[in-house]
Amino acid sequence: MTAAPVNGLTIEYDVHGDPDGEPLLLIMGLGAQLIAWPLEFVELLTAEGFRVIRFDNRDIGLSTMAGSPPPTTRQILLATAAARFAHSPYTIGDMADDAAALLGHLDIDAAHVVGASMGGMIAQSMTIRHPARVRSLTSIMSNTGDRKNGKPRKTLLRKLPTLIAKRPEQAVDNGVEVFRLISGPHFDPSAARELAEAGFQRSHDPAGVARQTMAIAASPDRTWDLRRVRVPTLVVHGLVDPLVQPSGGLATAKAIPGAKLVMYPDMGHDLPRTRWDDIVAEITATAHRGGAGGAVGVRAAV
Repeated sequence: MTAAPVNGLTIEYDVHGDPDGEPLLLIMGLGAQLIAWPLEFVELLTAEGFRVIRFDNRDIGLSTMAGSPPPTTRQILLATAAARFAHSPYTIGDMADDAAALLGHLDIDAAHVVGASMGGMIAQSMTIRHPARVRSLTSIMSNTGDRKNGKPRKTLLRKLPTLIAKRPEQAVDNGVEVFRLISGPHFDPSAARELAEAGFQRSHDPAGVARQTMAIAASPDRTWDLRRVRVPTLVVHGLVDPLVQPSGGLATAKAIPGAKLVMYPDMGHDLPRTRWDDIVAEITATAHRGGAGGAVGVRAAV
């Protein structure tokens, strides 16, 4: 692991694959450390010739934690309900700037950018704010920030606040339960526990997760700006995603000219191992595509 000084922060990252391979930046989601991109998944990408970079977003893992007090659960719920209540020391745009600066630190002019969940929001924002840095865009189980699409199911919203760990010893069990609630039918409790334990041992700071949540709420709708995206784009979504419902993927693909939308019937808000080969093949094909254009391509996977 290596730390990069960018934007007044320290961003922790690692690099895999051929140093001369096509650079591919993986951006993980809310409260998720770089290890949430499984090494076996990364190895599938490196086998395709990519040089893969994983990193911890600010306020998570081994990257710099913000010094401001975390928002309360009530403040987060109010901000989620109405934008006027969302006040954050940073936004998704700032996190996109971090990702772009990391590429600069690595002397990478441009990379294929793949983001999952909040990482998809960051990847979208990076493409908007730093278009010269992005060769292709893949947005997985994410949305455009328009608040109308990709909202969590109400039943899930009622359960999630009850799983905020009040004591460190609750963190792993509660984390596994969150994974279970948001995952699709291929949920693997053993793998979920292994990831939760590894994340807890590597870094545990719930305040960062709360601040990242508020950053999402405080960030503007990207729909209009996404209409200006001209790089090859792939949008991946699970049809049984309860955290960012499928309308989020549909809205993203609709907003980006020429985007290809792939929706998996057996995928929730997770990266099921049974779909790794499919997703890697789609990412690779997107990276190899020429300029985007034309109508949105939609394929329903089976």
